[in-house]
Amino acid sequence: MKSSLQVVSMGLSLLLLSTAALAQSGQGTESSGSLVQILTEKSAEVQSLRKSKDVNGIKLLLTDDFDYVGGDGRLHHRDELLGDMQDGTLRDFKLYEPQAVQIDSNAALLTYNAIIDMREGDDPGMAPRYQKVSDLWVKQGSDWRLKFEQATPVRPID
Repeated sequence: MKSSLQVVSMGLSLLLLSTAALAQSGQGTESSGSLVQILTEKSAEVQSLRKSKDVNGIKLLLTDDFDYVGGDGRLHHRDELLGDMQDGTLRDFKLYEPQAVQIDSNAALLTYNAIIDMREGDDPGMAPRYQKVSDLWVKQGSDWRLKFEQATPVRPID
């Protein structure tokens, strides 16, 4: 009889092999390079629309059931994001080191590092300057839409 650790190890190995096989078979809708580019541009567009307070524009990029976990560690909903955009505290942003994993033909996860520049004098509850962000994109028709986002503050280990 196999130990639990061996069973888990075999399961992980099968998952990794099937993910690699799917990637090599080209069953995804975009190559991994173009997928990273497409989703990085979309994530940058989300930030740009937040910066410009373009609520109508960002609605076109979000799913109706969009949720996000902010740098504060709390779950927020789509309407909260749209309401917070009116305050317009985001001054600038930079996204770098993007990586994408296509889950299936209709879902992909984009992770990237972000530098967030908020206006001077922000209170301590505002977004941390350095973040690791994970965006879950889903296809609706031929368009990618943001379904979920999690921002994790990046800070030195204490």
